[in-house]
Amino acid sequence: MLACALPQAVRAAEGVVEITDPRIEAAEEGYRLKASYAFDLSHGLEDALQYGVPVSFTTEITFTRPRWYWFDEKAVTARRTYRLYYDVLTRQYHVKIVGSVQQTFESLDDALFFIRRPTRWVVAARGVLKVGETYNVTLSMGMDRDYLPKPIQVNALNNRDWTLASQKRTFQYRAE
Repeated sequence: MLACALPQAVRAAEGVVEITDPRIEAAEEGYRLKASYAFDLSHGLEDALQYGVPVSFTTEITFTRPRWYWFDEKAVTARRTYRLYYDVLTRQYHVKIVGSVQQTFESLDDALFFIRRPTRWVVAARGVLKVGETYNVTLSMGMDRDYLPKPIQVNALNNRDWTLASQKRTFQYRAE
């Protein structure tokens, strides 16, 4: 039982986001990202949320096509930010996809589940990628300090509790 809990505790202590099973799916409206993220909030982040400090998580994806004669061609770069905050008056958690919808949750676990297992996000429109070409896809996800209030940003630079990020994960995708 302890062996199963240890990797999760290590992730939480180190502020690491683990990207699991990322893949691109071709759909009628474009190319969708399907991925899951494994992370835990530190006690400092949870306390900040309880006092009404919003925390944002940004996922960034880049499609590049290797070229032998010049730098790699950047075909697509997309970002999506989830903003998580707690409303002290209603005692509810809110997750807002910046520039899109907002959902309300009764518990922090439910709100984090929504962020950890996002819906399939259209990262590129149909026709942007050349069919049959192979692209290197680079994916990263983490807490975005730029969305924190300015006084907290200064503290976040020096505090491990405010660091939560993934390593860049790269895989190949052949456009369909």
